[in-house]
Amino acid sequence: MICVIQRVQSAQVLVKKTVSSEIGVGLLALIGIERSDGVFEIEKMVQKLLSYRIFSDSKKKMNLSLTDVDGELLLVSQFTLVAETKSGLRPGFSSAMSPELARPFFEKFVVATKSKYGKVSCGAFGEDMEVNLINDGPVTFILKA
Repeated sequence: MICVIQRVQSAQVLVKKTVSSEIGVGLLALIGIERSDGVFEIEKMVQKLLSYRIFSDSKKKMNLSLTDVDGELLLVSQFTLVAETKSGLRPGFSSAMSPELARPFFEKFVVATKSKYGKVSCGAFGEDMEVNLINDGPVTFILKA
């Protein structure tokens, strides 16, 4: 599982030009699911998302987590994160979990996250989405489970 997190002032997902979900201050998390991912990766990534210290404390040091600042979390499935790009000029997706398996896996991930934290929204799995955000910093990290 690969997750690109961005500290945001706000973020929203639009599907067919209509707002599907939106958050204020918090994290936008783009989630890439690999064929080899399982329950262990779900639990590990949920813990990282909620505990990763990328918000500034009173001394302007990245020392606070999403839960410390009571921020919001927007989860968006993005299979292109697991693309193979080392060779050639076209990405390969053989390491990505199939959509038929990835949908219930992503849903389990969302449920697991919501069970540990109340301020969670998500994009629309498998839909063509527009993701708008105001990146705070900018601060962006790649997390791997």
